[in-house]
Amino acid sequence: MSDRYISTYYTSISSLKRRMEKNYRTYGFKGPYVKKDFEEWQESSRKKLSSLLGLEIIERDSGDLSFNERREECVINEDGIKREHTYIDTEEDVTMPLYILHPSQKSKGTFIALAGHNGAGKESVAGIKDNPAVKDKIEKYNYDYGLYLSRLGYTVICPDPRGFGERREKATQGDEDEKYLKSSCKELAQSAIALGFTLQGLNVWDTMRLISYLEERDDIDTSDLGVVGFSGGGMLALYTSALDERIKYTMISGYFYGYEESLLELNSNCPCNYVPSIFTYFDMGDIASLIAPRPLAIQSCMNDHLEGRRGMDNVMDQMDILKRSYALYNMSVFHDTPPGDHAFHKDKLEEILAFFKKETK
Repeated sequence: MSDRYISTYYTSISSLKRRMEKNYRTYGFKGPYVKKDFEEWQESSRKKLSSLLGLEIIERDSGDLSFNERREECVINEDGIKREHTYIDTEEDVTMPLYILHPSQKSKGTFIALAGHNGAGKESVAGIKDNPAVKDKIEKYNYDYGLYLSRLGYTVICPDPRGFGERREKATQGDEDEKYLKSSCKELAQSAIALGFTLQGLNVWDTMRLISYLEERDDIDTSDLGVVGFSGGGMLALYTSALDERIKYTMISGYFYGYEESLLELNSNCPCNYVPSIFTYFDMGDIASLIAPRPLAIQSCMNDHLEGRRGMDNVMDQMDILKRSYALYNMSVFHDTPPGDHAFHKDKLEEILAFFKKETK
């Protein structure tokens, strides 16, 4: 055993924070708040965000492929919901597995329900509790929001993001609980960055391809398409909705706060959160402003540890940016602030759905 004792550690985070503060939000919209100027900013910022994610490279190399749809088993659950297990190709040699939940009644509309971490991908979102470990995560995080929306009468698509569920890479493949719940984000993120794009860009691309696939189906209405996601799923909902205007409604749960406190200071977050130069150009309120004027709901738990050292104050700084953007259209953002730590909350989901409909009238 070494008797060496280090009394002082010479870290680098404070230096990174100074760099971030020096170059903060260089692409953020700071006014004057005139609709024409704002919409010009949106157009240029979508191009910048797309470039940071590496979407041009991803699209260039993906080719013009068919979806190569493969529909597998269909299961009818106790609520009369039909769960269809389907596979589509999103680029050459890349398959996206997904569940489509068809409600027992005439569908009220369509949602894509995006999965976050530590829940076996689409399994938890679709509310499949056969595995005790998944059941535990569903109960801990209220992860089955896809199933819940289908019970409310919506057609819900629950895909596996890259590295989750059926898309895990070799190191995390297996049926043991520890592997089954986890993702391969680290392996994919570091390789994507070395190739000039990002894991988040790949997931945005896949979600866009999924929307295009759904548009081709004659049994799914995408005219009023919504997206909902919790935690890492909220991150993907944020980025995809900012860039793809085919999405008409967005609900982001457990992923809305300032980058400095929540991703630079809390720097042990999953690598999929980190996009090269994103801290320099935007903060999260700027990216969410790209969704305007489409209806948007944000859910921030009052004691979510991912909100950083200032908690809700860190959230409200970003809400201020977002609210100023929506005010240009005389619109509001639905901000749900339930108690507790990091989790999805269903208590106001029906109220949020009614808000979405009201805001589009």
